[in-house]
Amino acid sequence: MPGGELHDVFDGIEAQVPEGLAEHLRTAALIDHHVHGTFSEDIDRSTFEFSINEGSNDPVPPWMTNFDSPLGLSIRRWCAPLLGLPARADAEDYWKRRCEFGADELATTMVRAAGVTHWIVDTGFKGDQITTHQRLAELAAGHSSEIVRLERVAEDLLDGGTSPEDYPAAMRAALASAAADPTVVGTKTIVAYRTGFDIDWTRPADADVVDRARALAARPGSARIDDPVLISFGVHEAAAHGLPIQVHVGFGDRDLDLHRCDPLLLLPLLRAMPPVPVLLLHCYPFHRQAGYLAQAFDHVNFDVGLSINYLGTRSSGLVAEALEVAPFAKQLYSSDAFGPPELHVLGSVLWRRAMGVVLGDWIRSGDCAEADAIRIVDMIGAANAQRVYGI
Repeated sequence: MPGGELHDVFDGIEAQVPEGLAEHLRTAALIDHHVHGTFSEDIDRSTFEFSINEGSNDPVPPWMTNFDSPLGLSIRRWCAPLLGLPARADAEDYWKRRCEFGADELATTMVRAAGVTHWIVDTGFKGDQITTHQRLAELAAGHSSEIVRLERVAEDLLDGGTSPEDYPAAMRAALASAAADPTVVGTKTIVAYRTGFDIDWTRPADADVVDRARALAARPGSARIDDPVLISFGVHEAAAHGLPIQVHVGFGDRDLDLHRCDPLLLLPLLRAMPPVPVLLLHCYPFHRQAGYLAQAFDHVNFDVGLSINYLGTRSSGLVAEALEVAPFAKQLYSSDAFGPPELHVLGSVLWRRAMGVVLGDWIRSGDCAEADAIRIVDMIGAANAQRVYGI
């Protein structure tokens, strides 16, 4: 079934972006350094609308629609033409047309329009509902690598029968295996969701790890790693194996306590751990704190990926603030898209558009040469990820 084409990402703001910079941003190949797969099966409208609201765990109430949000407006503007509809198509028309596409065809139509050549995929969340990293790369006609979620590794070990006494050695063996796997380029912790950052980040002794694993194993049901000692152990062991560590920071669903996700609370860990790359993800509303940490620590990097989609047209302000303090070599592009492939393409469109607006303003004011702006785009869009992950 034929779709349409992506409109020019600078439609409506041509005067704000110098043409040389605009042309480069239109065609720059990106590395999405933190992303998830697309839905592998067709979904109904309630699932779609649930999936374009990051914070709520509840079904969308009947008196509203998530199309009436900054993200919803962006979907109607930028994704509707990919389905052969006019930009800003009505929500009902958009949904009706979307239903004419199967899951794979919809994903191919969207993800190939993103201009991403390499996807670095977190495979640790709802893997039964979304594509594998290999399948995402196939649909996108690109390449992929994998990020291993530390809490998932630990839970799989304990649920798989590893005894508490054997757990420290088993976790080290699993991380050694990940480090030796050429498709794995890093790890991730969701400590933000499990405890918050204000924990004791001292590297724990094996005896303490065994005690906490034993207490966890005594609970009924499947293991859920929410013990700060076990989380700290996983992070320190990942660093000891030389694996880059992604850390969810800030904005997310209501399962986390946002006030405990300020990355400044990670200072004790950052000061003590081996200097492997640390990637602070998403970061809104703590993106300025993340920029400070990236400026202060050679091994700290950050992105504002998830938030760009949810801020929609206001994402240019977020990108401007993210560029305030940190060296440009310390920031990476990501979408954090999960599920609807609209999120995979929108992350790219809105980032390109925001970078054009922000850097275009620097050029016009005489604070930045166009060649420097293009180099900044290339660093954040791809080169920094190549260096950090060794791809």
